Amino acid sequence: MDIILIQDVANLGYKNDIVKVKDGYGRNYLIPNKMAIIANESNKKQLAENLKQQSKKLAQLLADAEVLAAKLADTVITLKAKANEDGKIFGTITTTQVSEALKEAGFEVDKKIITIEAVKELGEYTAVARLHRDVKAEIKLNVVAEKAAE
Repeated sequence: MDIILIQDVANLGYKNDIVKVKDGYGRNYLIPNKMAIIANESNKKQLAENLKQQSKKLAQLLADAEVLAAKLADTVITLKAKANEDGKIFGTITTTQVSEALKEAGFEVDKKIITIEAVKELGEYTAVARLHRDVKAEIKLNVVAEKAAE
């Protein structure tokens, strides 16, 4: 079954993509949850017209995402975490913490588009922010020990 995605769906595609899925997945999940519509001829024509009208907006969004990615590439975010003397941290660093640290640094990046590997020790790590379907920014993280209050 061919469908047109109305919104981004993880591990499937982005908004306005035409993708092939199994019939049950499309009819029982994607379409009822308003994530997709059936890709018939009239819907394909409407999609083509919408994409034609949105091309300037999309070009501007892509340019903005590339500028933000370039700025983020030069940025190092320092995060504090409670750790033992061996350098192992208690808990982990989350995408929410990364998003808040970026906000303090002057960047507005949603936590939902940030992915990070499991951070279990102090040190330097890299998080990836998916700013646009074609633009991913690497964010350098420096995890340091939080000073204990004496």
